[in-house]
Amino acid sequence: MADATSIDPLSSDEEAFLRALGRVIAFLPRAVDADMLAEHPMSSVEYTVLVHLSEAPHNQMRMSELATTCGLSLSGMTRVVNRLERQSLVVRQKCPEDGRAWLAVLTNPGWKMLNQAWPTNLASVRRHIFSRLEGCDVAAAAEVLERIAAP
Repeated sequence: MADATSIDPLSSDEEAFLRALGRVIAFLPRAVDADMLAEHPMSSVEYTVLVHLSEAPHNQMRMSELATTCGLSLSGMTRVVNRLERQSLVVRQKCPEDGRAWLAVLTNPGWKMLNQAWPTNLASVRRHIFSRLEGCDVAAAAEVLERIAAP
């Protein structure tokens, strides 16, 4: 870690960006969750898990891989999958290649719920994000966010 006295302070633009990013990180999940929960029995995190499973080969992923993909800890992913299992949207199965690992598998009711929830999620992200980016280079913004998120 660098010595704090050798680091340049943030410029006013950098400070403004950092504060705005913090507000987005706090606001956006709550706003999308509120929209999702108003119409479906699932949060945006649960929806995201179903999306990733729907895109995975055979609609299944190792729990550890799913957690990493969704930006959750393994214990956090276990709690999410437990909620989805109680609704019969996902099942857990032992991994045939590695008996120590577990797979999360999207079920037919999970597909149905995903298809029902998709319009709500789409409307929410259009309203809370993309309606506010008119005139912005969305591809460049995505590249910036990917650079920030890279390990």
